[in-house]
Amino acid sequence: MKKIILASSSPRRKQLLEWAEVPFEVVVYGTDETYPAGLTVDAVAVHVARQKALAVQSHVQKKSIILAADTIVVLKGRIIGKPKDRDEAVRIISDLSAQKHAVITGVVIMSDQTEISFADSTDVYFHDLTLEQIEFYVDKYKPYDKAGAYAIQEWIGVVGIKSVVGDFYNVMGLPVSRVLKELKKIIG
Repeated sequence: MKKIILASSSPRRKQLLEWAEVPFEVVVYGTDETYPAGLTVDAVAVHVARQKALAVQSHVQKKSIILAADTIVVLKGRIIGKPKDRDEAVRIISDLSAQKHAVITGVVIMSDQTEISFADSTDVYFHDLTLEQIEFYVDKYKPYDKAGAYAIQEWIGVVGIKSVVGDFYNVMGLPVSRVLKELKKIIG
């Protein structure tokens, strides 16, 4: 497989590609993560991923394959971003407690001739969490760089998640098996 450029600084995406034994390097340039009003939630995730890919594309060789992704959390139709501080992280997880939410990852794979884009959605159901559990998680793990204020592979996922419907790895930040399938279309 040709070397891929991962247009993401996410340690989780890096780890997932390493587990899949995909050769890649990380290249990241600052990206505006805003999006036009009126987009569906799937389109929002793909739009931001495309912005990340385009930011890198202008700085790399033409024959490079760029993989970019953006993950969002959606509760009752509302996009939940990354928490700004402890209080917001506690509030977000409290809102997710005993609820179903969707984790949507938008993926864009670009080569000099092709672009493949898609969104993958996974439903996550939380148990009813106590304030003590939520505060423990936020204080110990400080999930300020995570959409929805949590990471499924951390303590909160082990004790707080009732079930997952869809791709578990999508919740970590990258639907790896689908990404590999799409990469084969470009690489051959």
